[in-house]
Amino acid sequence: MQADQPEGALTLALCGATVVVALDPPVVVSADVVLSGDRVVSLGVAPPGVPRRDCSDTVVVPGNVCAHHHLYSALSRGMPYRLAPPTSFVQILQRVWWRLDRALDDRAIRAAALRGGLDALRAGTTTIVDHHSSPNAIDGSLDIIAETLAELGVRSVLCYEVTDRDGPGRAAAGVAENRRFLARSSTARGLARGMVGAHASFTMSDATLAEVVEAARGGGVGVHIHVAEDRADQADAHARHGIGVVERLDGAGVLTGDALLAHCVHLAPAEVHAVVDTGATVVCNARSNMNNAVGHSPFNHVRPGADIGVALGTDGIGGDMVTESQVAYLRARAADAATGGGWPLERLTDGARFAGRVHGEPLLGTLRPGAPADLVVLDYPTPTPLTADNLAGHWTFGLSPAHVRDVVVAGELVVADRRSTRVDEIEVAADGAREAERLWVRTDAIAPHDFEPGGSRR
Repeated sequence: MQADQPEGALTLALCGATVVVALDPPVVVSADVVLSGDRVVSLGVAPPGVPRRDCSDTVVVPGNVCAHHHLYSALSRGMPYRLAPPTSFVQILQRVWWRLDRALDDRAIRAAALRGGLDALRAGTTTIVDHHSSPNAIDGSLDIIAETLAELGVRSVLCYEVTDRDGPGRAAAGVAENRRFLARSSTARGLARGMVGAHASFTMSDATLAEVVEAARGGGVGVHIHVAEDRADQADAHARHGIGVVERLDGAGVLTGDALLAHCVHLAPAEVHAVVDTGATVVCNARSNMNNAVGHSPFNHVRPGADIGVALGTDGIGGDMVTESQVAYLRARAADAATGGGWPLERLTDGARFAGRVHGEPLLGTLRPGAPADLVVLDYPTPTPLTADNLAGHWTFGLSPAHVRDVVVAGELVVADRRSTRVDEIEVAADGAREAERLWVRTDAIAPHDFEPGGSRR
């Protein structure tokens, strides 16, 4: 397998590996992976004279995509909590996340992106679709994240979370940040691309929702929004608008083929069909949904051939998509024993297809000639033969992020022998610890948010 590329431009050959060319449908070969610049050029025998990296007894796979992340949560791990325990999802937002995001400043945003981005790379995640919120540090926040992830060598799709919960001024500033970043990323074609972000229907007025849709249309992109993560979202839509969340968002123009809909847990069958009809991509976040006790998305049970993309995200629980896909599969299978073994590979492929559309890279998530060279070398000594027929079994019951040895993004070796080639990991860890403690102090001084579903204040 070879693309049209002069041999003089060849830059690296990964030699001697078992290569997973694609996850869905699975394609597995034994070959050298030859790169030129930021592209896969060929799979076969590397020609002489190409710089080589020995990958004997390893498995090379396409880089994973985290289709819904909140990088700002990277500094929250172990954060002290001194308030009364939350007893509902809304209280979790009010007492934890809506306090943390108001404590963020530019320093904390950068430290979280650095720590979270590095953790994702070390786990074999090469693309992060992030949904950011920092109500007291909005302007320029997406630039900080984009530049930090580019420093690490991570591909990204970024947006700012627009919401009315912090007042109309900050809602307008959020829309403006999305517009500004879209204009920037459309000209500076690096590893970052943009969308327009929105929190959820229950924290948005009709006027703000219209501004979000207009910004997305103007930028030629989709809206990245939380949909019916908790019953409170549906209850609010019915109470304030007399319709369900999906009907409200569809009527506003949110639900397009470019939209990214996170969670979609509390949807009736008719709403599921309505989402499918729009061609939007849904992102399931199994570990987060279990942690928040909000339920299980019906989109975990799409059948082969369904005309809907169903990707996977972590919702801020790190950037490890190997573990996320394994847990999500087991959760789906616990709910429906008909869930096939290839389910996690299909979901990861859908995430790569979405990110590939945004980046204009239809072959993202594969290692076919001409694809972007985003890949992971796994030091995985297979206990049994690995073939296309049993790849799913190895993925779910054998792989671990601890197997990640090397990571290549856009043709550059950004993790080599389990260490970043771009940053000093000891410094990153020390800086992250300092910034986390500073953020915790700031968060501790902030009272629970007074916004309630329905737009009221306590």
